Amino acid sequence: MTATMSDEIRTIFDQIAPIYDRLNDWLSLGQHRIWKEMAVKWSGAKPGDTCLDLCCGSGDLAFQLARHVGKTGRVYGVDFSASQLTIAKQRSQEKYPIPPINWIEGDVLQLPFEDNIFDGATMAYGLRNVTNIPQSLKEIYRVLKPGKKSAILDFHRPQNPIAIGFQNWYLNNLVVSVGNWMGYREEYAYINPSLDRFPRGKEQVEIALQVGFAHATHYPIVNDMMGVLVVTKSDR
Repeated sequence: MTATMSDEIRTIFDQIAPIYDRLNDWLSLGQHRIWKEMAVKWSGAKPGDTCLDLCCGSGDLAFQLARHVGKTGRVYGVDFSASQLTIAKQRSQEKYPIPPINWIEGDVLQLPFEDNIFDGATMAYGLRNVTNIPQSLKEIYRVLKPGKKSAILDFHRPQNPIAIGFQNWYLNNLVVSVGNWMGYREEYAYINPSLDRFPRGKEQVEIALQVGFAHATHYPIVNDMMGVLVVTKSDR
């Protein structure tokens, strides 16, 4: 591991690993699985493909990618949290032994892969936590095959003041309160401040185009409190 990812964020995700899936289900009423499936579909993953899920956590998107690529495909899940990967491996033995998912502890700013080898890539709730967003997108660009796509799901600040107020209330009063009840208050309190630093959809598109993607579109979802950035590498 290199020191290019935040040690503080890594510690947070290691600590919340045991309750991560349950809390996501409770706080989103299970809707996070629908949002993740949207990202997988926008990645263009299809049977026989080799696909990559970055900041894979406990494996949700990697499992959905496995369903899309089928027995003839292959999926790689990368995360910097060893605790999250341990849970992902346990879940994969129960859920998706075929095709085998390759779980790799690694840095999304320095991916351990050669150029032009993936048919699709996904990331959920990870781009907001990297220390260098352009570098992360450059790495995605590098490892994608020409003409292929990546879909990146994350929270961001909405434009509407009413929606911003609701988002602040939800994160400060519901998410942090539930985290506190489960003994993880500080681990979830970081989310709201992280949104102040994270680019909105239009800015994400601009960054993606600057690093070299031929096409970039940001699709707002959940009343613009989240979105999916879909980027396409040039086919040359």
